[in-house]
Amino acid sequence: MVEELENTATTRKHDFLEIQTVLLDLKRWLQSIISSHKTLFAFLWLAALTSAFLWQRDAVGGFVVLNGDVSSLKNNNEESSSSSSSLLYPKLRPVSFSLVDFGAVGDGVVMNTEAFERAVLEISKFGEKGGGQLNVPPGRWLTAPFNLTSHITLFLHQHAEILAVQDEKYWPLVPALPSYGYGREHPGPRYTSLIHGQNLTDVVITGHNGTINGQGQTWWTKYLQKGLNHTRGPLVQILWSNDIVITNITLRDSPFWTLHPYDCKNVTIKNLTILAPVYHAPNTDGIDPDSCEDVLIEDCYISVGDDAIAIKSGWDQYGIAYGKPSKNIVIRNLVVRSNVSAGISIGSEMSGGISNVTVENILAWQSRRAIRIKTAPGRGGYVRQISYKNLTFENCRVGIVIKTDYNQHPDAGFDPKALPLLKDISFAGVRGHAVRVPVRIQGSQDIPVRNVIFRDMLVGLNSKKMTKKKRKKHVFQCAFVHGKVIGSIFPAPCENLDQYNEQGELVKHAASWNVTDIDYEI
Repeated sequence: MVEELENTATTRKHDFLEIQTVLLDLKRWLQSIISSHKTLFAFLWLAALTSAFLWQRDAVGGFVVLNGDVSSLKNNNEESSSSSSSLLYPKLRPVSFSLVDFGAVGDGVVMNTEAFERAVLEISKFGEKGGGQLNVPPGRWLTAPFNLTSHITLFLHQHAEILAVQDEKYWPLVPALPSYGYGREHPGPRYTSLIHGQNLTDVVITGHNGTINGQGQTWWTKYLQKGLNHTRGPLVQILWSNDIVITNITLRDSPFWTLHPYDCKNVTIKNLTILAPVYHAPNTDGIDPDSCEDVLIEDCYISVGDDAIAIKSGWDQYGIAYGKPSKNIVIRNLVVRSNVSAGISIGSEMSGGISNVTVENILAWQSRRAIRIKTAPGRGGYVRQISYKNLTFENCRVGIVIKTDYNQHPDAGFDPKALPLLKDISFAGVRGHAVRVPVRIQGSQDIPVRNVIFRDMLVGLNSKKMTKKKRKKHVFQCAFVHGKVIGSIFPAPCENLDQYNEQGELVKHAASWNVTDIDYEI
């Protein structure tokens, strides 16, 4: 018996040593990859694919909002409507319902608005008991806009698709948002979102990567042809709410902004795929946290017809009066694409202020701009304490943009003397390939950009359309910028920035903070 135990122990020790060896080899391999700038892009793609595989394998395994063992819940909570699929619904609430229990038909033709409304009403009765879960089974569930309730989980099966009805007569009108004044596109009321909620607590929208489809094509056409009399509605909009989790779903073809949390606290958005055509799908922003606090956005793929991410906080005098900043926001581990706008934007509606934002581990590819901050006289407010880390640009026209003359205003009542404050903005670990202009910071005499810091930057240029003279100059463009460069960066920085070595010792003072070499021809 003793000899048998000793043999077992020896075998386990041998297995443990083998595992240690494999892990050590893996660690060395990863270190070698990460240390090589040439293979960083491939590594990021590998990480994204691995994340997608793990997400698809177990869409709910990492939920921090859950209690208990998910695997056991799967075994005990099979819905009758899911018998045709191997994917079962985890029970995330004390009670759960299937949409078909309320008379829904998933053929893409029958309108299911009343079924959604009855289901939400039923779940609202269980708020004090922990809420309820609405399971959307496989099928194409056509609906007009409907409202959510507190303590609800909307769970979409992998083969479930919620379809927005395209005729605007089914979309109710609601008042304009207070921080936007008369309205974003037209004066007066605006169309509501397809999935809408306000003054809510504890809302979860999740699933096995099911889809919410806004079918926005008719909206885009009418907008471009000036055939609409009201501002278009977002796909999903949550207002004046807290404790929101949106994860593991696909959002596509929104009529307007795709996901719009407005004046919300404690918002988690992760593992989303957000899609719209990169051309001729106007204003289909991916995620727009607006006057929101304590927001996490991570592990998403976004390719849309406007900004992939746009942090906002109100528009001119209306945003100043509303006075709700966006703050404490983390955006990380994203792959983004925007052919007509930017991957990650701040503004231009930022009149309530934006601060304490971290953007890290971002791959922006085939985009007009990768990173952008935009504002104008009349906005007021501030953008400060913004940190960008580990950015990769692949085939982008402009890598980093800060623009202070984005002159779109809600009406003539704005105060041109309400000048925004831009300061304390840092960039570290910037890599790129085939970028025409790596940096363009266009401050002005009235709105200088203060305390901008660059460190560890290596961006390869796309010089096909440049003369030899322009290849040497105007690829790092500045105007009215105060800040510094730490260590060696490429391309060479503009003359507006002080230069320091890696030890933090001043090497060269800026020639002038007000030098202007903005060149929009490249």
